[in-house]
This record gives sequence, C-alpha cells and structure tokens, in this order.
Amino acid sequence: MKGQTYLKNVVTLELNADKCNGCGMCAIVCPHNVFEIKNRKAKIIDKDACMECGACEMNCDQKAVTVRSGVGCAAGIMIGALGGTGPCCGPNTEDTKAKSCCEKSKNKCC
Repeated sequence: MKGQTYLKNVVTLELNADKCNGCGMCAIVCPHNVFEIKNRKAKIIDKDACMECGACEMNCDQKAVTVRSGVGCAAGIMIGALGGTGPCCGPNTEDTKAKSCCEKSKNKCC
C-alpha cells in the first residue's frame, strides 16, 4: 500500500547500509512502510512517505538509521492547509527543522 507523501525530497531520513545487520526493526516499527529488507539489508523504498517520527532510529541497535524526529514537514503542511497558503513552516519560525523543511522545498513561510 502506498503511503502519504508529505513534501518531496525534504525528509531527513538516512540509512547507512554498511552498518545495517538486516534485523528488520526499521521495517517493523515504521508506520508508513518506508523500509524493506532485501538480501539481509534494509532498503529505503519510499523516503517521501517518511513522517520523521523517529521510530526507526530509536529501534536501530546498529545506528544505521538517522532522522531528525519531530513534527518537521508534517507541521508545515498542516499550518499551510489551515492558513490556505500551501506548505509553510509558520511565522518567522526559529525552529531549524521547520526552517530547513521550507528552504529545501523552496516554499516561503507564512
């Protein structure tokens, strides 16, 4: 099943395949099916579906997965939808994660 895409190409999720031992915990805990296990290694199959919840990183004993967890781009989408402006990170936000989200997606903040 295809997950929801938040904003294209802005997710902070990274996978270091060299550190991965193929335990599959990232695939088990991911609520959006971002990972699959192939040939005893994790693989990101839909990075844009990642909601940056951090479950994969917290459950990876090998430290092969990193993501800046928090509300990130999901908050930007909600703020924009409520304000009728499209994806936006909020008024003059100092939150570096949200700011990074807007800068990468080339959307101006409200």
